[in-house]
Amino acid sequence: MRVIKYLAIILGVFIVLIAAVLAYVASTFDPNQYKPQIVQAVKERTHRSLKLEGDIKLAFFPTIGARLGRATLSEPESNNEFAGVEDLKVAVKLLPLLSKQVVVDAVEVKGLRANLVRHKDGKSNFEDLAAGSGPAAPPPKASGAEAPVKIDIDHIAIEDSALGFRDEAKGEQYALSKLNLKTGRVASGVPTRIDLSFAAQSNKPKLELAIDLKTRVMVDLERQVYSFEDLGMKAKGTAAGISDLDAKVSGNATAKVKTGEFSTDKLSIAVTGSTGKDKLDVKLEAPRLTFAADRASGEKVTVIASIIGEQGTTRANLTLPGIEGTMQAFKSSAMLLDLDLKRADLTLKEKVSSPLTGNIQARQLNLPKLAASIQAGGPNLPGKSLSGELAGSASVDAAKQHLQANLSGKVGDSNVKARIAVMDLTPLSVNFDADIDRLDIDRYLPQKAAGTPQKSASLQKQAEQPLDLSGLKNLNLNGKLQIGSLKASNVKAANVRLDVRAANDRLDINPLSATLYQGTLAGAVAVNASATPTFTVRQKLTGVSVGPLLKDLADYDMLEGRGNVAVDVTTQGNRASALKKALNGTAAVNLADGAVKGINIAGSIRNAQARLGSLKGEQTQQANKAEKTDFSELRATFNIKNGVAHNSDLSLKSPLIRVGGEGDVNIGEDSINYLVMASIVGTLKGQGGGDIGNLKGLTVPVRVSGPLAAPSYKLDFGSMVTEAAKQKVEQAVRGKLEERLGGGAAKDGSKGGSLQEGLKEGLKGLFGR
Repeated sequence: MRVIKYLAIILGVFIVLIAAVLAYVASTFDPNQYKPQIVQAVKERTHRSLKLEGDIKLAFFPTIGARLGRATLSEPESNNEFAGVEDLKVAVKLLPLLSKQVVVDAVEVKGLRANLVRHKDGKSNFEDLAAGSGPAAPPPKASGAEAPVKIDIDHIAIEDSALGFRDEAKGEQYALSKLNLKTGRVASGVPTRIDLSFAAQSNKPKLELAIDLKTRVMVDLERQVYSFEDLGMKAKGTAAGISDLDAKVSGNATAKVKTGEFSTDKLSIAVTGSTGKDKLDVKLEAPRLTFAADRASGEKVTVIASIIGEQGTTRANLTLPGIEGTMQAFKSSAMLLDLDLKRADLTLKEKVSSPLTGNIQARQLNLPKLAASIQAGGPNLPGKSLSGELAGSASVDAAKQHLQANLSGKVGDSNVKARIAVMDLTPLSVNFDADIDRLDIDRYLPQKAAGTPQKSASLQKQAEQPLDLSGLKNLNLNGKLQIGSLKASNVKAANVRLDVRAANDRLDINPLSATLYQGTLAGAVAVNASATPTFTVRQKLTGVSVGPLLKDLADYDMLEGRGNVAVDVTTQGNRASALKKALNGTAAVNLADGAVKGINIAGSIRNAQARLGSLKGEQTQQANKAEKTDFSELRATFNIKNGVAHNSDLSLKSPLIRVGGEGDVNIGEDSINYLVMASIVGTLKGQGGGDIGNLKGLTVPVRVSGPLAAPSYKLDFGSMVTEAAKQKVEQAVRGKLEERLGGGAAKDGSKGGSLQEGLKEGLKGLFGR
């Protein structure tokens, strides 16, 4: 026993002596005199410049540690700063090291800053520090007799620090600033309080948040268990396209990595913010959720969301009853979603229900028996209400950002079948294939009250709204739509097919085909939603009855006939009036067996014949829809420039007349200025008048001008009288010439003279001597 006592005394004296030596060294040794050697060693080893502007302080007992004042480290082979710190202290307790336990007394950092960069060639400005200067030595083999190294930190304090990362190849930037962290004791299996705050910024995606986190954390490295108790997190700023974001998270969470188990208790998430001019409010409540490799269970989960904006209000309530199963295959008896939407006078209520199955590890959800009911109401709906029922299935693969739905049912008077697939969420990419038996779009648009007076052109321009093509921005869409019977803008069509593709702010509908008005339509439409939107339309109507088509489309009742119409035009602008004035391209018309309404050219000539001597100058008459000029053939082509369609090859044929012409149709101003030349080629017998075959070959100028909806017609009767008199003179001359030169005997019985004498005598007889 005395031996042990003496050994203890000797050991105690030895420890006191060591402590005295360390205290003496600490008080007499000045590490600052070795700054040049330290700087040089860093330069040789890393090719970086180290600046030590503060004092280095060492401690040897009862802790081994150092305090480093202001210091900076440069980029490799550069003087640009890579990292810096205002103050750094690290201290390790001495005595626990004897039993291979690392007990860090403190880690204190103030004003840390670092700028990490990954260059376009894939190399980074920190990989040399991570790799070291030489090959890494293999880790020592653990010995069963040796005690494991344990880490135990009394506290960590980080104050006013910042970290930045820039990926030059991807153009991405991330930054943490105003970083502050305070902890209690940090040791495996020991709960510790954490107080963390920082500001986070990134450009892809756009993010700017101020985050404050308070919780009690327990980390058990041996069992790989991580738990958060009394979690309280707040985030404010901009993220995920939401501005004025205010998010709060509370509850408890535990993750057991080794067993693959995750559980939450009293989890609550609340998010408010703005998306454009809309206000967003979302709340999630999950009393208890547990997911493990061999089981999954949970109580009722509720999500309540609302969006309130200038256009209206949308509210959604999602309820998910108890969950059971495993992480690879869990299920819920019935998911229920209530959706309530209000837009001006329109209200929409929708209920969606389905059993739910899923796989947490694969991040997949399935709705195998989806049922949806829709009820809409509003003064502009048919019968002021609309209902529908849809059924089918849907699935979500969050890992791949895929969503797919197959639905069929009836909405209003339309039977619908649709397949929708969301291929990506960022950016949104959608494929679809839809089939509708009949659709009357006009039924769902505001109806104009009977007797409503027409607005003047100036008022219409003032009330004109710019086109809104924002829906095409960042939209990726690819699909097909087939409609058995369609009515839109009062135009009726059948067997409608549209192949739609949208990408890069551009929409293409090609082909666009249908049968309509006893004929067919085939062509394409393109829209480019740039700063100044552009539109391209290529359409060919074949065998179409144009009269009913124009009447239904534009309430234009001035042309009849059946045939072909081709249009190939482009335009640009963000208002309808601008689009009309910027129209460029070509158009062609080829019709048969029709009529031009508003004037009866044959009747006008007949009436003029009776008054041929009294008519002078131009006579104007307004369009009269009761009058019309029949034709057996009508052909014309138009060159369109800046909203003005010019034609110079009009050809209208009928048994009585032939019509040509040249002029302009000003589409931008809805007006016409056109000169028609009508020539008599037949007889008026059977046309409601007497025979004017003696006017055969007569050409009558007709000036068409004024608004397109109600043009006026000016017949140039002065030219007509002159033309008729000229024709009579020519006929008289021709008769005398025929009498003199026709090969018959002269009145004096002679055989006839020379051609000169015949002409001379003929003119004398016609005009006198």
